[in-house]
Amino acid sequence: MANVKTGDPAVDTFLKGYSPQVREIAVKARETILSVLPGATEKVYPGWKVIQYGSGTDMKSVFAVISPQRERVNLGLTNGAALPDPEGLLEGSGATIRHVKLTSADKATAPAVKELVRGAVAATANGG
Repeated sequence: MANVKTGDPAVDTFLKGYSPQVREIAVKARETILSVLPGATEKVYPGWKVIQYGSGTDMKSVFAVISPQRERVNLGLTNGAALPDPEGLLEGSGATIRHVKLTSADKATAPAVKELVRGAVAATANGG
């Protein structure tokens, strides 16, 4: 199994409660997010069971969340409903938020997932 630590104590402590497979997927999803926006803010919300990512520190800047589940990780994108999704990865029926079910580390780093993250960052920067 690949590295399941991030070097960030808050993130590592949060992910410790999940299986090695889920931790690995979450770490890879985090790497994908930070490869798109290296300076993204990262905040762990243990009560909500998410790691939130933003282009700034306010709630309006949030573009993604990592939500570990029992056997996968959901990657939530705040402006997902408006994003082009040629591979049909996005799920959900909310007004704006959509998610991708990441079932493997490879899926977390797939080019299509990276493009969705890039689109979510751009949509957030443009006011949603």
